[in-house]
Amino acid sequence: MERRFFLKGLGVLGCSAAAHPWLTTLTLAATPGENRLVVIILRGAMDGLDVVQPLGDAGLMAARPGVLAPSADLDGFFALHEGLSDLMPLWQSGELGFVHATSTPYRDKRSHFDGQDLLEAGTGTDLVSAEQRDGWLNRLLSVMPGAGSETAWAVGREAMPILAGPAATQSWAPDQDLALSAPARALLEHVYEDDATFHAASASAFDLAGMEEAEGQDVDMIADFVVERLHGPARIAAFSLGGWDTHKGQERAIRRPLGQLQSAVVRLREGLGPEIWGKTVVMAMTEFGRTVRQNGSGGTDHGTGGAMLVAGGAVRGGKVHGRWPGLGEADLYDRRDLMPTSDVRDWAAQAMMALYGIDQATLEGQIFPGLRMEAPKGLIL
Repeated sequence: MERRFFLKGLGVLGCSAAAHPWLTTLTLAATPGENRLVVIILRGAMDGLDVVQPLGDAGLMAARPGVLAPSADLDGFFALHEGLSDLMPLWQSGELGFVHATSTPYRDKRSHFDGQDLLEAGTGTDLVSAEQRDGWLNRLLSVMPGAGSETAWAVGREAMPILAGPAATQSWAPDQDLALSAPARALLEHVYEDDATFHAASASAFDLAGMEEAEGQDVDMIADFVVERLHGPARIAAFSLGGWDTHKGQERAIRRPLGQLQSAVVRLREGLGPEIWGKTVVMAMTEFGRTVRQNGSGGTDHGTGGAMLVAGGAVRGGKVHGRWPGLGEADLYDRRDLMPTSDVRDWAAQAMMALYGIDQATLEGQIFPGLRMEAPKGLIL
């Protein structure tokens, strides 16, 4: 990896992680070819029933009299939460779609930790064993000739198991916040003044360390850095967005993470440009969905079936994919949750098959152990 590129990334993202320890880990990897895959893990269990609202199902309004936000019609049955309204042009141009009633094989226990582990491990078991701690993106690199020539690397405090495993990685995490006096900052700005790259990076780092950030700015920085690397050697990127655990006051609480997700997708599209965006698939997935019925605090609790956002010029957008199970009490999982009708891993496997030519036997046997892929789902062009 180029020293200048590496230090520039650490100067901007690393100091942001120091100032905000909750900042996501970012992982990238080089692979052969021109197709790009961006995976966004939505930590906290996004409520798919609120984000992609099945207004055509009478059971929804009966179960959610005080949670659902205003929305825009998608196809006469589903409607999109107004918090993602900036993505409607992508829906209309066929660059945005959704998968509904999907989940990992995780059932019943409804633990964020276990659910996220299983989502990132990509295994077919209900819980991840000690021997299954590698992630499915790392296993993808392991079976792709020439992959990882740049290696994957991470910036942040938190581990991201989706790209953990035997394929080589580099990682870095700050031990302390960046704290500079005004004279020290002035001195360093003078030192870096004649180097455009380091001057811009250090200025951003100083700003992050010395002032409270506007909401969502860190996510914008991550998206912009991903764009920069996808213009370079990287072909796979993964990062996470938190804040989806909406037990209380969901109508208000879900807006911030929706805004971050929307901003990330928009910045990826604008930054990559038409040519690269046309070869890109963005998949935003969560550990599980939320209960069909709202709770007494105006929120929703941990559920099972959820929704996935897919975007990019390489996706078949303008459609809500998946089989809708219905919201009648007899149709629910455990009479409380949206019934899953597909496996999240199957959709990811279909993308890998289309983007990288990975055969079905490898996908089912090595990358997603225990998966039994269904017929092509038409998600990827």
